[in-house]
Amino acid sequence: MNPNLSAWLLVAASVIAEVVGTVALKYSDGFSRPLPSGMAAACYALAIWLMAVAMRQLDMGITYAVWAASGTAATAIVGIALFGEPVDTIKALGLVCVVGGVVMLHLGNPQ
Repeated sequence: MNPNLSAWLLVAASVIAEVVGTVALKYSDGFSRPLPSGMAAACYALAIWLMAVAMRQLDMGITYAVWAASGTAATAIVGIALFGEPVDTIKALGLVCVVGGVVMLHLGNPQ
């Protein structure tokens, strides 16, 4: 398998771990519930480790940009879907801007 593809798959797994950790953080009730608190910490540690391994092959700037933007967008969508967070034009525009910003960064640094 192409090393860059493998690295991007690690970034995708890292994003998933980060989003799961954020959902666990929501359920941790301010770190007062041990199981979701531990799950949040473990998922965040896994997310950082996976991203660090991916950066052996990928440039730091684009890797972090993709990770942060993907995690932000996915977490917002999970908040809307699972927790009934409101959707308005500003939030939708913000998500479009986050994704657009990453696309612009990638266009300036294709791999």
